[in-house]
Parts: sequence; C-alpha cells; structure tokens
Amino acid sequence: MARAAIRRRLTWRIATVATITRESDTARRLALRIDDWDGHLPGQHVDVRLTAPDGYQTQRSYSIASAPETPTVDLVVQRVPGGEVSPYLVDELRVGDELELRGPIGGYFVWHPDTDSPLQLAAGGSGVAPFLAVLDHHAAIRSSVPVRLLYSARSLGDVIGRDRLDGHAGRGVSVTIALTREQPPGWRGLRGRMDAEAIREHTTPADALPRVLLCGPTSFVEAVADGLVAEGHPTTAIKIERFG
Repeated sequence: MARAAIRRRLTWRIATVATITRESDTARRLALRIDDWDGHLPGQHVDVRLTAPDGYQTQRSYSIASAPETPTVDLVVQRVPGGEVSPYLVDELRVGDELELRGPIGGYFVWHPDTDSPLQLAAGGSGVAPFLAVLDHHAAIRSSVPVRLLYSARSLGDVIGRDRLDGHAGRGVSVTIALTREQPPGWRGLRGRMDAEAIREHTTPADALPRVLLCGPTSFVEAVADGLVAEGHPTTAIKIERFG
C-alpha cells in the first residue's frame, strides 16, 4: 500500500480548475479538483506541467495553499513578469481547464500539530502560500499551539490572502506585515526590509523553543535565518524553503 501511494504521488494526473480567486493584484488562487487525491500535509507542494501544442513541456513547483480539510487542492500563483508559466496560470487559465499535476511532495517543510511547541512562520512575497495552508489547518483542528507570522510584501496590493490573514489575526494568531516599497497613508505596520530589530521584536523568543518555518526569496530567508540565529535560535529548529 505504501509503495502504491508513493507511485500515485509521483504519477502525473489530471487536475480540473474548479474556481479561480483573486488573492492580490498579481496572484490568483487556483482551486483544483483531483480524482483519488490521497490528501496532503500543510507545507507540501506539487509539480505542475504544461505542454505546448508543439510538444514543448515545462514544469514548476507550487506550494499547496489549502488545508487538508479542504475538498480542493489550492495553489496560489503569483505572476512573474516575463515568466514562462505564471502569466499563463494567472491570466489565461479558466474554470474547467485541465492541468497535469503530481504530488503531494515533501516531508521536510511540513507542520505536524502533534507538539505544543510554538510555531514561528516568516514569509516573503508568494512564500506565504504554504503558511495559508498551515493557518487554515491550525484553525480547522482548533489547535492551541501559539502561532506568529512575519510577512514581507512590496506593497499592500501585493499582500496575498489579506482577508484570510485578517481572519486568523482575529482568532489570536499574531500577524505582522512589513511593506518594503510602498505604504498607504496611515500605515501602522512595519516599513522596509527585515532588519535585526524587526526580527527581534516580531518573532517568538528563542527561549520559547519555537519551530520555525521560513519561505520566500533566497535573500529574504537568509536574512531572517541569520537574524534568528543571532537571537539564539538553533539552526536545527529552522526549516527553509527558498526560490529565485
């Protein structure tokens, strides 16, 4: 049974687009229906493959942005200017279209709510996608594990899942947003890139022994990881997914 499950995860399957939802100015949530889906863990990802009429193929990996309790497998795709895949997924894809997909993949960057350790999340840009799955799962199972999210985006219009994050903040999750390029009038959140002071003041202290998950561009996750280590967090407690 285990081998069959692994083969199924690594086999390309057809996913049908059920809904497309705006998540930010440049990102869309694709809710996919997949027959015989075996479920996933928050933090896992899938591979998506596109095939052109001339037979050319390309593929990309996307974090699953929906909790295991969700009937669809949701991906949040941010348009990358000049990109080969994301402009099609964001601008051209329609409800009812089909995609080739395989997964779920990954066991390193997942959240298992089986301990009482606090959870510290830090995301840059579209790196918040797997944490939307984590937070939704945290809410669905009514977990009492303390969670903090530090999220860096270029502008308020680039914040992915803003309404969803507001909802989680309303139930006690600590959500801190930093805008690096543009801030609206009256903005009370953080400004600029992550520095030592922001990391120290808006993350879980090392003596609380949190589990730390970082996701985003390489420069972002390295800066945050270095800042956390400087604050006394052991490197073994920090798990990283990077892109770019």
